[in-house]
Amino acid sequence: MYEFFHKLVYIVLPRVRDFKGVSPKSFDGRGNYTLGLKEQIIFPEIEYDKVDKVRGMNITIGTTAKTDEEGFELLKLMGMPFRG
Repeated sequence: MYEFFHKLVYIVLPRVRDFKGVSPKSFDGRGNYTLGLKEQIIFPEIEYDKVDKVRGMNITIGTTAKTDEEGFELLKLMGMPFRG
């Protein structure tokens, strides 16, 4: 899980065109965070030549935080690039 999170934050998200950070408003009320990606090809493991159709995905990061504020601080300390 930590390996995926690290790859998401430091490799995948910076590859998003015009990336300015993720929204701090995508928490679910219980400290969990969800974000959507429009293209799976931004992951380095995906070979573009073998992709028949570009697809998006939603990613939910479950935390042990009890509130959105705690979840925000946790993810921020782990390197999540929040906007603003």
